[in-house]
Amino acid sequence: MSERIADVIDAALKERELEYTRPRENQFVVELPGEHKLKTTTLLTIGNHGVRVEAFVCRKPDENFEGVYKYLLRRNRRLYGVHYTIDKIGDIYLVGRISSHAVTGEELDRVLGQVLEAADGDFNVLLELGFASSIRREWAWRVSRGESLANLQPFKHLVDDGDADSDGPAAGGHPSSH
Repeated sequence: MSERIADVIDAALKERELEYTRPRENQFVVELPGEHKLKTTTLLTIGNHGVRVEAFVCRKPDENFEGVYKYLLRRNRRLYGVHYTIDKIGDIYLVGRISSHAVTGEELDRVLGQVLEAADGDFNVLLELGFASSIRREWAWRVSRGESLANLQPFKHLVDDGDADSDGPAAGGHPSSH
């Protein structure tokens, strides 16, 4: 059974031209390319009763835990085949299972598509909710040094109006962690 599943996964990933490796006979590590989150690494593990799907989305939020978790719980209502969860340190993952009899190329496409849509589509929202202070500090640090703000532009609305276009330091200091 697991050899058949591995063959189905292998064929589906090749057909969709997705980058992947096989660190173990029963595992596939798939790189899903995104737009907001540049890539989502997804682990497919073949077990006795099907395939476990696990994708890292975001590290533990720095702030606004309630807002982040409320967003994730509400988002879970609309997801197909996977759901948001946190690990023991608070990092955010998407996890799910596909039953052995349901593993087909089409089902893998649906589930991996959902992983990509959720991880990529929710990424900036999660950063806004859980890392707004860090984003503001990073913005100020880059402005004070004349660094590029290109990848922070989606978060421009989080910065005070006067700081968004400033050439000088806004809040000062380099962010301690990202």
